Amino acid sequence: MAEPISPQFSADSSEQIQDSPLDGVDPNSPLEAATPAAVNRSGKARQLLGMKGAEAGETSIWKIRLQLMKPITWIPLIWGVVCGAASSGGYTWTLENVLLAAACMLLSGPLLTGYTQTLNDFYDRDIDAINEPYRPIPSGAISVPQVVVQILVLLGAGLGVAYLLDVWAGHEFPTIAVLALGGCFISYIYSAPPLKLKKNGWLGNYALGASYIALPWWAGHALFGDLNPTIVVLTLFYSLSGLGIAVVNDFKSVEGDRQLGLKSLPVMFGIGTAAWICVLMIDVFQSGVAAYLISIHQNLYAVILILLIIPQITFQDMYFLRNPVENDVKYQASAQPFLVFGMLVTALALGHAGV
Repeated sequence: MAEPISPQFSADSSEQIQDSPLDGVDPNSPLEAATPAAVNRSGKARQLLGMKGAEAGETSIWKIRLQLMKPITWIPLIWGVVCGAASSGGYTWTLENVLLAAACMLLSGPLLTGYTQTLNDFYDRDIDAINEPYRPIPSGAISVPQVVVQILVLLGAGLGVAYLLDVWAGHEFPTIAVLALGGCFISYIYSAPPLKLKKNGWLGNYALGASYIALPWWAGHALFGDLNPTIVVLTLFYSLSGLGIAVVNDFKSVEGDRQLGLKSLPVMFGIGTAAWICVLMIDVFQSGVAAYLISIHQNLYAVILILLIIPQITFQDMYFLRNPVENDVKYQASAQPFLVFGMLVTALALGHAGV
């Protein structure tokens, strides 16, 4: 399954590659001879990024550690920091602000998302042995004690950077450090027994959605402005769309989740019903945010957000609803850029309105 986060602060957004590099290649073509090398490079790249569909066999301990941190999952959290900076209305293009933002992105992505992903792999080693046996722990590429050391180092470094950001920004109250600590706690109870939020498709996926949208947004906003109840509530509302995105990741793990008793939405409701729940969550709550922008007289931004929702609905019909298990990655690659640009549009509107 997936995993949440910290001012990232993320979750298992590992993805799989559906289409083979061999699709459509004429066996008599000169390209055929080069195909094995291309396939090997593709597998190595997927392995290093922490994506599904990778190949086992990496021997470099540093590459294995990077694979555990799943760099592919850092991107949404880094983007969340950008949105928070935009919504604060206080970001200006000075060298100091650029460095502050970059440090917050380091915190949200490599450090605390890396912590979250490594922690999740540690507690998911049994299910990964079924769904993704090439992952570093079930494949035996790294030992459990080495994984524990990595978790502790990333956790300590993340909390340290969060505190330094508060000092750098001149905060009287350590807002960033508190957000980081809260995100790390959510990450732990998401993955670890006895709570293991990921056992419940609703709680786990909402924790995941909030980790993608609300937590990094709060961190970026607090760094350059004052985090207020309106921003907190609105981003938590927006995170319900993130819940729908998190459900997309569950379709690839249905069999393993069912065997281990994890109550993901596809397991609880079946593939078809869960797919509809997923797309409705994504579309309805983005539309609700657009309605809020209209209510604060940010009509142009609201129209742009609505225009960004339309292609998402189109790709849902073209790919996801027709076969969510086979087309989950194709759908995400097609539709999610529109969702994340919608987040930035919303953030710019909030910054413009001085919310």
